Amino acid sequence: MSTTTIKPGRPWEPTAKERSQKGLNLLIAVALSLVLLFVTGLNGKLGWVAAFFFSYVSVSFIAEYRRAGKPAAQDSLLTSISRFAIFLAIIPIVSILATVISKGWRGLHWGLFTQDMSEATVNSPIQEGGMLAAIVGTLIMVGLALLFTLPIAILTALYLTEIKGKFARPIRFLVQAMSGVPSIVAGLFILSSIVYPVTGERSGLMGALALSILMIPTVARTAEEVLLLIPNDLREAGLALGATQWRTVAMVVVPAVKSGLVTAIILGIARVIGETAPILLVSGGGDATNFNPVSGPMGSIPFYVWNAFLLGGSEESTQRTWAGLLVLLLWVLILFTIARYISSRSQKR
Repeated sequence: MSTTTIKPGRPWEPTAKERSQKGLNLLIAVALSLVLLFVTGLNGKLGWVAAFFFSYVSVSFIAEYRRAGKPAAQDSLLTSISRFAIFLAIIPIVSILATVISKGWRGLHWGLFTQDMSEATVNSPIQEGGMLAAIVGTLIMVGLALLFTLPIAILTALYLTEIKGKFARPIRFLVQAMSGVPSIVAGLFILSSIVYPVTGERSGLMGALALSILMIPTVARTAEEVLLLIPNDLREAGLALGATQWRTVAMVVVPAVKSGLVTAIILGIARVIGETAPILLVSGGGDATNFNPVSGPMGSIPFYVWNAFLLGGSEESTQRTWAGLLVLLLWVLILFTIARYISSRSQKR
């Protein structure tokens, strides 16, 4: 006697009839959008997108209303609007990526990562000079800024979530207010409070201090939100075992949000790695490679891009600009990839 195995169905997936109906709706919407282009006088890609959106929403609404009534039609309307909003959000991202990659790869060469601009100008042949000084400067300044930011931001987040003292409300307000401070204000603050009255010299250390001002609110707010996700049961269990509050926080709370803190750090780095205004004001923006952050001007990738764009005017300077943008973009993508890997690895454990 033979038995037949019946696979369980998935009621949330559309049936073959529903898929064919959606395909028919799509074809009707395309035809109707072409008619609207002809009748209304809309032209260009933006005009076609607007006509197609109106056509698809109308066709889907009518089809669902005839099939299942008003609730299904309303659901179809909201779904179409949501998908269109996602599409609009993706357009600039894809456009920026495509533009930077298509124009930046022409300026990539091995010397770009092994030479600096001390013996070349932005209008020199593309094979002469490179971004070594900019890459080294960005690594040093962002690394120092992270070193300054981490203890301040994490301790601030712990104070707001664990201690909750009488200064919690004004500190939270200041952190939120700092998130909206223009980046040039951070550079002007370091310039007026440290560079002019104290050191009298622009350097990589001054650039790191300016970047840390911009990084602190991002890391602190993200770390605070992550710490708020920890259930109070874990804290109460640690206290019930006789541990002090600081040992409970250090041994239980912080290890539990390790992946979230890594994400906060990555977001902070991504926030400041492309900042130009404070770097131009306080770092000096040198073309020669400088490994000493406390002496002499220090270059950075944003300065390299700005310098090539401002002082150039030739095909070579344009290629240097787009190549610098591509390197900066790849750097940010690598950072986010590392953050995702660390987060997923922690979740598996």
